[in-house]
Order: sequence, then structure tokens, then C-alpha cells
Amino acid sequence: MSEGATRRQSYRYYDLIVAAFVAVLLISNIASTKILALGPLNFDGGTLLFPVSYIFGDVLTEVYGYARGRRVIHAGFLANLGMALFLALVGALPPAEGWNNQRAYQAILGMTPRIVTASLVAYLAGSFSNSWVMARLKVKTRGRWLWLRTIGSTLVGEGIDTLLFVAIAFVGVLPNALLASVLLSNYVFKVGLEALMTPVTYRVVNGLKQAEGQDFYDYDTDFSPFSTRL
Repeated sequence: MSEGATRRQSYRYYDLIVAAFVAVLLISNIASTKILALGPLNFDGGTLLFPVSYIFGDVLTEVYGYARGRRVIHAGFLANLGMALFLALVGALPPAEGWNNQRAYQAILGMTPRIVTASLVAYLAGSFSNSWVMARLKVKTRGRWLWLRTIGSTLVGEGIDTLLFVAIAFVGVLPNALLASVLLSNYVFKVGLEALMTPVTYRVVNGLKQAEGQDFYDYDTDFSPFSTRL
């Protein structure tokens, strides 16, 4: 099958993965408003779920190719931006008489412009880095060593994502000691979860390749993050 024909092919599970990916992003962003302490680790609540988005990203790039993965990243960005704008609008509107939870709403859902900016910038940079490394390594390794591609791309993508988010959102806000702890804990937890999920990733990838009849290689792909071409 030619590359053009492959790109126009309809898929059975692609739209379901897109929906799950976007849901994970939205839930993670809301959960990120709380800083958790689990043993020696300190991280935002979204870290418990957000690494799953990178597993989705690996699966999308491995099975469907970078271009379709890029479209999902765009969809996630627009969903995140829309959620942030709507929550800000609701927070800005006057509360009804007798509803006394405005401060609580603002504390949890009143995402400040700094947090929103950090989330969106880090998400785009980290997700595209992850997908790019995944796609390039697949060509270089001729499709071998999936574990190397998933973990290697996560080391890069999650590193960029974590560094940008923590720096933009919390530098000057959190004490330096807590800032360093959050940065290190986030990165270690995210990468560790990806490594632990490798057997699951293998099963999902192999199952999707068989079900979709697709195993895409990005030989002639335009890797621009701004392109909308498939």
C-alpha cells in the first residue's frame, strides 16, 4: 500500500484513542492544582495520570505515524486552551446570591495565566519532542527495540515538559528546595511509570497493528509541529 493510500485509510480505534488522550490531558490539568506528598516524592496531582498521555503518544506515533500523532497533539492543545478559557470565564462571572464558594472555586479552578501558559507551552514542547524522537528512532532501528523507543522518547519529552512547566509555573512562587523536589520527583515518577508500563505498551501496540493493519514508518514525513497535513 502506498504512503498516500495509507494516510487516507480509515481506522477502527484511532478516534477512541484521541478521545482518551484528550480526557487524560484535561483531568491531569485540573488535578495539577494540588501538590501531593507520597513518601519522599513531592509532585502535582496531575502527575499521577499525565504520564499516560505519553504512552498514548508513543502508541499513536508507533502505529499511525507522526502526522496523525501531531493531529492529536493539536486537538489536546485546543481542548486544554478551551477548558482554561471557559473556567476563567465562569470564575470571572458574579456568583449567585447565597453561593459562598467563589474563593474555593478560584483556588482550585481559577487557573492563573502563569499556570495556563506553563501547561500549554510544556505540553506542546514535550509532546512533539516525544513523538519526534519516537518516529526517528523507529526508522533508525528499522522497527526493532520498541522498549528503547518508548523509554528514550519519554526521557526526552518528559524532561522538556517537566522542566518547562515547573520553571514557568513555580519559579519565584515555591521555595527553591520544594521547587527542586517537585522537579526531580515529577521527572522520576513519569519516566519510571513509562518504564513499568512497557509490557502493557507492547501489548497495545501489537494489538493495534494487527487490528488496524497498520505499522507506519515516517520516511518522508514533514515533522513541522505547525503542519496540519496527514
